[in-house]
Amino acid sequence: MSLPRAAYDPRRVFLFDFPKLSLGPKKREIGVYLSGAFFAIGWWVFIDAVILSKTAKLGPDSPYDEVPVHITFADWISGIIATLGMLITNMIDKSRLSADGGGAWGGEGTSAFRARLVLFLGFALMAGGLAGSLTTLIIKYILPSYPSEFVYYGIAAVAQAGGIMLSSVTLWGAQIAGESEYEYNINL
Repeated sequence: MSLPRAAYDPRRVFLFDFPKLSLGPKKREIGVYLSGAFFAIGWWVFIDAVILSKTAKLGPDSPYDEVPVHITFADWISGIIATLGMLITNMIDKSRLSADGGGAWGGEGTSAFRARLVLFLGFALMAGGLAGSLTTLIIKYILPSYPSEFVYYGIAAVAQAGGIMLSSVTLWGAQIAGESEYEYNINL
């Protein structure tokens, strides 16, 4: 299968074009609010699971004598790490990432190298938080084959880490989309 010559672009990756979404002059604000919503929903789902875990009671026909599993500090670690990664990632000055020259250890390139290194560290922390929450879900909640109301605790931790990562990506995109809005030229 070949594309017509007029529609062919050697830089294209996908066969179909993605639709153009124009949000107008409020795209930065929409992105920031959407990012905050993802972050809040992620933490809200996890806090909901923490409250359910703390107040869990068994029914009279339960096969267990007491509640078999609770959310402990180990469940909190993945969300804390993902939040730290989000903070690190979004505090980087985006203009530092594209600086060229000087190599890795000297001149102007040093600033770009350090910014990219810190950016990698932030994304690694977020990915580690998501991986940790998935590992906790599998090892602590799925393998012992607890009932679904207890598996929700692990699913909430994964949703939390995923919401934090989605929040970070949305905020990054909103900051890039709105960069030109906040540049002022002052000529005296």
